[in-house]
Amino acid sequence: MEDVYNLIQQRNARETLPFLSIHSSNSYLRNHVDALQARCESLERQYLEQQQLVAEQAQSIELNGANSAPAKNEARLRDQIAKLQEELKEKLQNDVQSKAEAVETSKELSTLREEKASQDATISNLKMELNRSNEIVIHLQSEVENSKLLARLAEKQFDGLKDAIRSLQEENEEATKLNKRFLDERVSEKEKMAEQFNNMNDTIETLQKEASMLRSYAKMGKGSGGGWFGLSSRRGDKNILAAANAVNSSDGTDSEPKRQWGATACAVLPSQPLYTIKAHRDDASCVRYDGTNLNRVATASSDATVRVFDTSNGQLETTFSAGGRQPLIGVDIGGDIVCACGADKTCRFVGGRRRPLLVWNQQTKRMIHQLAGHSQKITCVRLFPGEKSIITGSADRSIRVWDISRHIYTQKATFRHSSTTNSSDVSCVTQSVVSGHLDGGIRCWDVRTGDRVLDIPLLHEGGVTSVQWKPGNSHEILSNGRDSTLKIVDARTKAIIKTFHDPGFRTLTNHASASFSPDGSYIAAGSGDNGDICVWNVTSGELEKRLSAHQCGAVGVAWGMGGTNGQQVSSIDKSGTLLLWI
Repeated sequence: MEDVYNLIQQRNARETLPFLSIHSSNSYLRNHVDALQARCESLERQYLEQQQLVAEQAQSIELNGANSAPAKNEARLRDQIAKLQEELKEKLQNDVQSKAEAVETSKELSTLREEKASQDATISNLKMELNRSNEIVIHLQSEVENSKLLARLAEKQFDGLKDAIRSLQEENEEATKLNKRFLDERVSEKEKMAEQFNNMNDTIETLQKEASMLRSYAKMGKGSGGGWFGLSSRRGDKNILAAANAVNSSDGTDSEPKRQWGATACAVLPSQPLYTIKAHRDDASCVRYDGTNLNRVATASSDATVRVFDTSNGQLETTFSAGGRQPLIGVDIGGDIVCACGADKTCRFVGGRRRPLLVWNQQTKRMIHQLAGHSQKITCVRLFPGEKSIITGSADRSIRVWDISRHIYTQKATFRHSSTTNSSDVSCVTQSVVSGHLDGGIRCWDVRTGDRVLDIPLLHEGGVTSVQWKPGNSHEILSNGRDSTLKIVDARTKAIIKTFHDPGFRTLTNHASASFSPDGSYIAAGSGDNGDICVWNVTSGELEKRLSAHQCGAVGVAWGMGGTNGQQVSSIDKSGTLLLWI
C-alpha cells in the first residue's frame, strides 16, 4: 500500500506542479482587482459627498446672494471642486488603465507559462527520443559487431571456396588433358582400325584374284586328268575349291537390292499370329522392319541386346550385344547397318553383310561406330535414306545428325529445342525430319538449312510417343500420344486431319510406337494395358480390327512391305514376346 500511496503522491506532484504558478498569479490578480474595486467605490462615495456638499453650498449661496464675499468664496470652491473632479477622472482613468495593463500582464504571464510548460514537455519528449536513439545506437553497434564477425567468417569461407575452385580447376584441367589424350588415342585407334579394314579389303581382293586363279588351275588340272603340272590333285583340289568358295562367299559382291525408301505396297490387314517368338528375356522397347531386305525385323530390349529375325520362318538370324547393362530404347535397321540407342548417352552401329548366315558375321558381330556427343540418354534413332547419315534425339533437348559414311564419324548438324525428344522420323520425299516431344508437341526440321520449319505445341496431353511420315506423302504426319489418341496432322496448315481413339486402347509408355500401312490406308498401334493390336481405317476413322494375342501390354508395332511371304505386321510386348502377323 505504501508503494501505491507513493506512486499516487508522485503522480499528483507531476500533475499539480505545472499549475501552482498559474494558481498563485491568478490569486494575486483577483486580490488586486478586489482592492481596486474597493478604492473605486470609496472614491465614488467621496464624489457623491462632494456633490452633495456643492449642492448645499449652492443653496446657501442662492439664499445669501446679496453678500459678495460669499459669492467669491463660492466661486473659489467651485473651481476647487472642478479641479477635484478632473483629478478624480484622471485617477479613475489611470486606475482603469492600470487594471487593463494588469490584466494584459497576467495574460502575457499565463502565455509565457504555457509556453514554458510546452517547452518542458518538448524537452521531456526530446529526452525520451534521445534515450530511444541511444538504445538504437547501442543495438546498431551490436549488429555492426555481428556483421563484422559474419564478414570475417564469409571471408574465410570465400577463401576456402577459392581454394576449392582452384583445386577443381586443376582437376578439370587434368581431366581435360586426360580426355584429350583419350580422344587422341581413340582417334588413333579408329585410324588404325580403318587402316586394318582397308588392308583386309586389299587382302580380300588379293584372295579373290588368287581364288579365281586357283579355280582356273583346278579346271586345267581336271581337264588334263591330273593335278597341276601332271601331279595328283585329289586332296589338293578339295582344299583349293574350299578355300576359293570361302573367299568368294566372303566377298559380298553379289547384286543386292538397295533400301526402298518411300516405296509403297498394298496393305494386308493382319488376322492372326504367324509366329510367336520369345525375342528377349527382359522388357522389350522397340521393333522395326528392314526396308532393304523385307524379310528382316529387328528388336531392342532393356537386356542391352538387338536381335534380328527372319520373318519368313521366325528364326533368329543375329544377336548384337551393346555391352554393359544399360537398356536399349530404340533400334533401326537398313541394309548393312543396324543401329541402337540407349541410356548410356551413346549410339551404336553394327555392320553386317546382307547374308547373315555367314559364320564370320555371326561370330564377330563387329561394332563399327559408337557415337558420343549427347550429354544425356539417347531416346530415339533413325537412319536416313542410303544409310549414310543418322539422326538421334536425346533427353538433353537436342537432335543431332551424324555422317557415318566414313570410317570415322562426324557430326553434321545440331537442332536445339525445349523438350526431350521421344521419337523421330525422316521423310523419304523431302529429307525433312519430324520429332515428337515430351511436352506434347511435334516439330519439323530442315536438315539442309538447320531451320525449324514447323512447331505444333500441345498436340497431345502428356507427351508424344511416336511420329511417322505418311508413306509417299510429304505433309501428313501420324502421331501417338500419352493421352491414348492417334492423330494425323497436316504439316502445311498445322490442322488435325483425323483423330483416332478407342475405349480399349491405352498408351502407357513414352516410346510406344504406331505405324502407317505401306499404302497409308490404315494405321496400327498396340494397347499398353491388355496388349490388343488396334487397326483403324484412315479414311473413315473407324476401328477396323482388334487383335488379341499378347499376354501383356504391347510397346511397339511395325508395318512393313510384306517381303516374299506377305508378312507385314509385327508387334512386341513388355515381356519381350514378338508376334509376326499374317
